[in-house]
Amino acid sequence: MPPDFDIPKCIELHHFSDASTNGYGQCSYIRTTNEENVHCALLFTNRVQMIRDVTDPCQWYYVDTSNNPVDHASRGLRATEIQKSSWLTGPVFLWQHQLETVSVDTELQLGDPEVRSARTLCTKVTSSPSIMDLLLKSRISSWTRMVSVTARLQRLSNGIKGTHPPTVEERQRAELTLVKLIQHSAFLDAVSAMRSSESLPSSNPIHPLDPVLQDVVLRVGGRLRNANISSAQKHPIILPKCNHFTRLILQHAHILVHHQGRGITHNKLGSLGYWIIGGSKAVADFIRQCVLCRKLRKPTEIQKMADLPKDRVEPTPPFTYCGMDCFGPFLLKNGRREAKRYGLLFTWMCSRAIHIEMLDDMSTDSFINGLRCFIAIRGAVRQIRSDQGSNFIGARNEFERELDKGKVVTFLAEGQWCDFVLNAPSSSHTGGVWERQIRTVRNILDSVLSLAPGRLDDASLRTLFYEVMSIVNCRPLSVSEIDNPDSLEPLTPNHILTGKITSPLPPPGEFVKEDLYIRKLWGRVQYLLEQFWSRWKREYLAQITLRQKWHGIRRNIQEGDIVLVKDVDLPRNQ
Repeated sequence: MPPDFDIPKCIELHHFSDASTNGYGQCSYIRTTNEENVHCALLFTNRVQMIRDVTDPCQWYYVDTSNNPVDHASRGLRATEIQKSSWLTGPVFLWQHQLETVSVDTELQLGDPEVRSARTLCTKVTSSPSIMDLLLKSRISSWTRMVSVTARLQRLSNGIKGTHPPTVEERQRAELTLVKLIQHSAFLDAVSAMRSSESLPSSNPIHPLDPVLQDVVLRVGGRLRNANISSAQKHPIILPKCNHFTRLILQHAHILVHHQGRGITHNKLGSLGYWIIGGSKAVADFIRQCVLCRKLRKPTEIQKMADLPKDRVEPTPPFTYCGMDCFGPFLLKNGRREAKRYGLLFTWMCSRAIHIEMLDDMSTDSFINGLRCFIAIRGAVRQIRSDQGSNFIGARNEFERELDKGKVVTFLAEGQWCDFVLNAPSSSHTGGVWERQIRTVRNILDSVLSLAPGRLDDASLRTLFYEVMSIVNCRPLSVSEIDNPDSLEPLTPNHILTGKITSPLPPPGEFVKEDLYIRKLWGRVQYLLEQFWSRWKREYLAQITLRQKWHGIRRNIQEGDIVLVKDVDLPRNQ
């Protein structure tokens, strides 16, 4: 430094290597101790700049920390250390006749912590978002609220203050503004072409609508210019199909018609003065996703029909695997007292053969008696499928409560294990094997028994059940070769049950309607069986076809889905 360069006492000198010296070595910087010495700091800064201007870095020498008294002022010394330091006498090398200098390395090392890092700032210019972008990001889910918000924004942009609701004129102006924004983003080419009086190309999606431009709004031209209807209905506003605002308008029209179907909603859009490209499909897609419409009208979930269980496709002894259900009631007359009787139908899963027992009532005790009669006649049963009827559940609980497991096995199946398999609640379609047989028997029995109301007793009804069981078990298991005269006799369940190729014949004689009024009860039963046979042959055998439902694979309900549980037992309007 020049000899005339005085360092004020209020300034500290610090030794460092700065990138601003272009890597030529180390220099000093200053730090003022109070606000009054700012001027001195500025003066010192100018002197440093002067040194850098008039000297060359090759003339600079390095002073290490041990010989630099400036570090004592910045780092501090104790009173006992001041006399031993060079603070009062100055650096030792200044008292020598010949200086021992150390050359300075002018090249900076990579990663030097004392080098100030350079920062490069990049400025990116972006355009301000449009009002349409702001409205899209506002998450407004109602068309009326969207129009109201737009009207308030336009009111503020015009310098009008006030918190009162928008007027009709303000809402109409806001709605027209939103329409212009929608069309500007969707039909910019068409609007530009029509402004310059150019014709639209035939490839344009709105070309078939013969559009016209009114107040910078695209409207349908059409052929209703001479119709005596409102201008909005003659020339509705054209809207794109896939747009957030279009969905809001669709929602608004759908709510106005109280969630009616596609046609009514589409007509309401026309009355409001809007024309959506592909509107019929757009309305259908919107209604398909409407939560309330799905709640009111969507059918319950179904799935593709499952494969047949193992006990239905493997040959087993008769009634080893079977399903059961009850049907009825049937009104009888015992003396002067009327009574109700029920039927208990068992279906052999393998061949669809049936067995019918009569029950006095629907209690657990009556069911267990009927089950024991069935096992005594048909033999051991390994598995019984049924729905969750109260008598079936009661019988299973009765066995588990009164007897241990070993005795239950012996009691039910005479030494073989018998299992109750109950279907899920409210899923009668799972038991289609026996439900179809019950419908076959019950539909005809109801009409046949109506011919003789109150003229049958318990024995007659039990005989009628067994005769009906024989008739149904005589049905063919396959009808593929039934029209071929050269084919063998069709196989029936009775061929397997009885081992006989001949069917049981009815008693000799002709049974007419007058037999219902004679005192011989067996004649009444045989006449009713004649009616059952004729109707069963006409209504069931001629209409055996494949089932035409549950063929498609649907998405299974997964965890996290929001579902509505449909309960058929609820009261009306709930």
